[in-house]
Amino acid sequence: MKQLLQNMKNGLTTVEEIPVPTPRAGQALVKVAASLVSAGTERMVVEFAEKSLVGKARSRPDLVKQVLDKMQREGILPTLQAAFSRLDQPMALGYSSAGTIIALGPNMDGFHIGQRVACAGGGYAVHAEYNVVPRSLLTPLPDSVDFESAAFTTLGAIALHGFRLAEPQLGENICVIGLGLLGLMTIQLASAAGCRVFGVDTNPQRVQLAGQFGVSACSRQNAIDSAQAFTANRGFDSVIICADTASNDPVELAGTIARDRAKIVATGAIGLTFPRKIYYEKELSFINSRSYGPGRYDAAYEENGHDYPIGYVRWTEGRNFQAIVELVASRKLKVESLISHRFPIEKAAEAYETITGKKKEPFLGVLLTYPVDQLAGSPVIQLNEKTGKPENRVTLGVLGAGLFANATLLPAIKKSDGTELVGIASAGGLHAQHSGKKFGFRYACSDDEQILSDPNINTIAILTRHDSHADLVVKALRAGKHVFVEKPLAVNSEQLSLISHQLQQAPTNQGQADHCLLMTGFNRRFAPLARQLSTFYANRNEPLYMHYRVNAGYIPLNHWTHDPEQGGGRIIGEGCHFVDFLTFLAGSAPVSVSAAAMPNNGKYREDNVTMTFTFADGSVGVVDYLANGDKSFPKERVEVFCGGQIAVLDDFRSLETVKDGKKKTVKLASQDKGHFNEWQAWVGSIRSGKAPIAYEHLIGVTKATFAAVESIRKNGEKVSI
Repeated sequence: MKQLLQNMKNGLTTVEEIPVPTPRAGQALVKVAASLVSAGTERMVVEFAEKSLVGKARSRPDLVKQVLDKMQREGILPTLQAAFSRLDQPMALGYSSAGTIIALGPNMDGFHIGQRVACAGGGYAVHAEYNVVPRSLLTPLPDSVDFESAAFTTLGAIALHGFRLAEPQLGENICVIGLGLLGLMTIQLASAAGCRVFGVDTNPQRVQLAGQFGVSACSRQNAIDSAQAFTANRGFDSVIICADTASNDPVELAGTIARDRAKIVATGAIGLTFPRKIYYEKELSFINSRSYGPGRYDAAYEENGHDYPIGYVRWTEGRNFQAIVELVASRKLKVESLISHRFPIEKAAEAYETITGKKKEPFLGVLLTYPVDQLAGSPVIQLNEKTGKPENRVTLGVLGAGLFANATLLPAIKKSDGTELVGIASAGGLHAQHSGKKFGFRYACSDDEQILSDPNINTIAILTRHDSHADLVVKALRAGKHVFVEKPLAVNSEQLSLISHQLQQAPTNQGQADHCLLMTGFNRRFAPLARQLSTFYANRNEPLYMHYRVNAGYIPLNHWTHDPEQGGGRIIGEGCHFVDFLTFLAGSAPVSVSAAAMPNNGKYREDNVTMTFTFADGSVGVVDYLANGDKSFPKERVEVFCGGQIAVLDDFRSLETVKDGKKKTVKLASQDKGHFNEWQAWVGSIRSGKAPIAYEHLIGVTKATFAAVESIRKNGEKVSI
């Protein structure tokens, strides 16, 4: 299928062939008929992308600071590679479209194939021939609403939510500053609600267009005098700012023309420096409107379909979508006259030349249109010519193409010997296509089953979100594939039991080895300095004392990692790395753990934790996992004491060892956490038929993280593993 993409690195806006996405549970696949280009949000994205690196840095000093901090911690080269990899990720533009459902994932009761719908949401209702959209962001369309009109639904909901925040009453005086697409929809909504509406804009054509909707309007230069006349010198009860400008003028004008104790709502992107005298003397209330309404940015609502009870939240974003569709159907909201341009998807780049001013022509509503009679596209696209399958070689299929895959693991795989890149899949297809082209895979797709069932693939790498790991591991092993899975191996005991049971089945792998191998991405044990640390204690005859301090950094509570079902929480989701490192040094998995967490205080979620693990040989390992530090400080430090020897590993950049009063220090030019060595070891293990990490370690480490969480919730009680 064709999809419009923005390259944030070079600024190019292009239309590319992408695999048709595959709907998951709670999603529908929609064949798009029309999508609306946002002259505000999308224009800002494109203009940012077109800036030079210096220009980008000047406009986002907060990101520059993050890069400098990371550079100080990890070194120049890894930081630059990570930064450029992030910039290189394609961005899907668009958030408002309409079309017809052609396929449904599970749990989509109430929707049916052939149903006409409006679609919403960044990352979902994108400018592409096919969209995969969660149920909460779909709105059924009556026959009287055509697709072009329905494509305005999301923008209409933005206008409607801003209007609701003003809490207008019947007959009140409402002023709308900025009569672009958003403002012209807002004046219609205010009129339909029985308000007396007035508009202001710097563009005389848009002032004139407001008059066609029966609304009085004037130019900016006449705004104050006209406002006084319109309100009989009382001032406006509410002012809604729909302008798009970095200037503070709209905020100043709103304060001047508002009545005493009025409400001012900003739905546009404007300067926010307030004139204190005006706002203080009138005791004005200012609200910055947040997108479509309650539910926006809440993954439980938008992605998982958990609606808010209508008795508590009358107007969610979904109900705002429905209201807009009904207003369009009843002709109380007219959008046809707002359409100034139509571009077929093949010429979508021209639409952005229009909204960024390159074409030097006036515009308002810019639509992209899509062919209505073509057959459904394929979830697979070929990227490179198929080559012969060399003997004794890893032929790889990858599930997941996110930032970690692109910035860290795939570059390491590409540099290693003995791996042929065959296929890569991602849920939406977009990132698989980008990664496939970048790293030289034969094909990209959106369907995991395509990778799992491909006879040309003997090894699967699972780089998806945590909750999917266990299920995909079991499926891949059943399909007779070797499996590399990023941490964690599983997020609960039930998942781990399924994997353990499947490992016992030991299916053959197409004659490649006696049985399929499994490895979890515990890369740190393969780091060069980690190997030197292990060698330093190779001849020990006493137990180890190991202390691993992790400055993990804060993650907001709404991040998916904290979700016990999706991410498993930070101890299970990331803490397993550090438990595995202790296991690597001790030579066996822990046998017990006691753990305690600091109070969450509404900010944290069991991620300021100290965990003490005991091992069969008497070794003791402590992991202090902390989210309350400063990210500019190095993340990881390991101290090991044993038999009159001391070793200190600092952030995988330096290793200091002390023995017999002699100190030795090894420093690396940049941080190396072992990803390249890890993959080389994995390839070698497939050839030899012996797993690089003992299954007792993989299973034991995962159980240890479950036990640590259990101990935290039992107030530090010691838990056997």
